[in-house]
Amino acid sequence: MRWRGRGILLAVLLIVGLLAWGYLARRLAPQGNTDQTRFDAVIVLGDPADADGNPTPIELARVTEAVHEYERGAAAHLIFTGAAVKNQFVEAQVMARTAEAQGIPASAVAVEPDARDTIQNACYSVRLMKAHGWESAEVVSSAWQLKRAGLIFSRMPIAWRAHAAPPLEPGTEWHDDATALLETLKTVRYLVWARPMERCEP
Repeated sequence: MRWRGRGILLAVLLIVGLLAWGYLARRLAPQGNTDQTRFDAVIVLGDPADADGNPTPIELARVTEAVHEYERGAAAHLIFTGAAVKNQFVEAQVMARTAEAQGIPASAVAVEPDARDTIQNACYSVRLMKAHGWESAEVVSSAWQLKRAGLIFSRMPIAWRAHAAPPLEPGTEWHDDATALLETLKTVRYLVWARPMERCEP
């Protein structure tokens, strides 16, 4: 019983330590490596479309903010990244159609349809940038994702800066404790497993 108690205590301490590591990593995550305000591209991170292939409020908020950034001259190109992860609809394609419906010319839109997680969002988007000779990007996503994304983009060989997409209406974004815990767990997974094991060379 004494050894079992010690084992339980060590397991609890390990879990608490990992959660604390994830929490601090999110709090200290970089949100860019440049002060520039003009970029070669805006990278918009994906989120699943709904069951009918329409953008969810989260997707719509990200696309709308990217369109605003394009219109103010932050970049001449928009990169939408995301595969068909949760259903048959490719996230990048849904977002691209939404942006074009908001007036963005197709010539300014680049689609990256293969990324299945945030690591691949970053890696595959940077590959696409390299193919076009682009060297800088503004990364648009929801605020809760950008902290973890910052850890990932900090390892990418580009000049970048994060830009949060505000929710279109109160209550249409995730701002509760469950989301914070989920993102902390995802950050722990990235730090412990994905960063060394799921490397992606852009």
